Amino acid sequence: MNEHEVAKKIHDILIQKRYLLVLDDVWETDTWEQINRKIKACPDADNRSRVLLTTRKEDVANHVEMPTHVHALRCLDEEKSWILFSSKALPSYKRSSIQDLHKFEKLGIKLTRKCDGLPLALAVLGGYLSKNLSIQPWSGVLLSWPSIKDTQMMCSIIARSYKDLTNHYLRSCFLYLAAFPEDFIISVLDLMNLWIAESFIPHTRNHTVEETTRKYVTELAQRSLVQVVEISSIHGWIEKIKIHDILHDWCIEEAMQDGFVAAIDKTSTGQVGALPSHTLISYRSSFQNLSGQILQASPNLRALLGFGLSLVSFPELRFLRVLHVENSSLQDFSKLIGGCIHLRHLMLRGCTNVKITSSIRKLLNLQTIVVTKSHRYCQREVSNSLWDIPTLRYVDIPEISLPRNEQILQTLRKLHIQPSQDEKNKDPMPILGMLPCLVVLGLFGYRPETMSFGAQGFPSLKELILKSCSMQKLRMEVRTMPELFCLSFSRCWLEDGIPNGLLNLPSLRFVSLRSMHVDCSNDITLEGLRQEGCEVIRSGIIFKQQS
Repeated sequence: MNEHEVAKKIHDILIQKRYLLVLDDVWETDTWEQINRKIKACPDADNRSRVLLTTRKEDVANHVEMPTHVHALRCLDEEKSWILFSSKALPSYKRSSIQDLHKFEKLGIKLTRKCDGLPLALAVLGGYLSKNLSIQPWSGVLLSWPSIKDTQMMCSIIARSYKDLTNHYLRSCFLYLAAFPEDFIISVLDLMNLWIAESFIPHTRNHTVEETTRKYVTELAQRSLVQVVEISSIHGWIEKIKIHDILHDWCIEEAMQDGFVAAIDKTSTGQVGALPSHTLISYRSSFQNLSGQILQASPNLRALLGFGLSLVSFPELRFLRVLHVENSSLQDFSKLIGGCIHLRHLMLRGCTNVKITSSIRKLLNLQTIVVTKSHRYCQREVSNSLWDIPTLRYVDIPEISLPRNEQILQTLRKLHIQPSQDEKNKDPMPILGMLPCLVVLGLFGYRPETMSFGAQGFPSLKELILKSCSMQKLRMEVRTMPELFCLSFSRCWLEDGIPNGLLNLPSLRFVSLRSMHVDCSNDITLEGLRQEGCEVIRSGIIFKQQS
């Protein structure tokens, strides 16, 4: 939406009664100038509506032209500081196993006072010390405490926490967060694919690469180096994170000094085409909120990330391994792809002017490809030559034909797919069921008369998502999907109701039914699943009554 549309939306909300509108992280005073240019976004309608605006800048809070009470956040007092610090450094689940707990508490209280009530300092320091539960490191921190306060004190704490990370792989993973814009909500799945493509995740005995990657995300969260935004209600793992702006600034500075990542936006470029010298020596560049230019980068660039780009073109990048672009308008994109024979990760989320031709078959190292629409009517063109790539691990593609030969896709682990127009009425299971490594499958918009899961099919599948699918029969033969843990239906029409074949899935522990059209006589199947220890969630069910 443009500024006028945003203003009108806010105005329409507030003229209704008793609305609380939260405008989060408003950064600049001209934001209000732009929003209120054509219509007063926040009218005083005297109807008990309220607007809550959050910002870290006092001038922004004072600039708003409406009756305002500015509530300045204060530093924590000594008691609350200790509660926060101890919850991080000495969590309850560790206390029973700590010898001389009172010595740690005594040192902890002294360290708490040193933080002067700064919540971030308390959280990051507590996270660091929770991994070092011996007296010597705690005493060492206290003795070497920086004499300078505030920003430099925080940098010292962050640097200590960074250097204490388990290995150089995890340190690289943390620095990689500098590539994302400030306050950006980061998808953990995207982050995992990026880290894997960058070879940051070591192969660990008895663990998959994905398991090690999630462990890294969890460790960063436990150390308070990232903030958890969303947790999966099914699996319990972290799904979305963000990074505090102070930590983000530190990451950017450290990453630029090391030549690890160069973050380029309007403020760092100055004039169009004028880029700082560190851009040309870094192997990774993140371009943010740029428009109308050819992106300048080192010809040896290995990773290019882009956010909010408008009508930009890419230079020739023969050594590129990672191309991750979100919410952008691209030019001459098809010319770039054919030459990037080393590409491992291709993410185009919410982008326009995307055309991927048959030259994509040359990308014999490609592991991840995600191409999603910027809006409902945005057209995409992705060649079926994609299926000729033998190294694919994760595919999320709208409107593409199924592969003809399942023998090619022996490494594919995650697939989200929407059928092309001529395949909507075909059952995809005879092909997909033969993929030996497939762990997650999402099908969107399929409408076959019958969808059949054959015996011995999907030997590794753990999560199945059916969305906006319609079928008369859903058949599940014995010994199909032996590892299936989670089954999700959303906005689906099942003419014959929930199949009793679900009772033959030995590992099924979670079934979700949302906005479904189902026959109410199938409650016996759902009750049988509950008796076997399976959790069943139903919402928005439209029951088809028996005649």
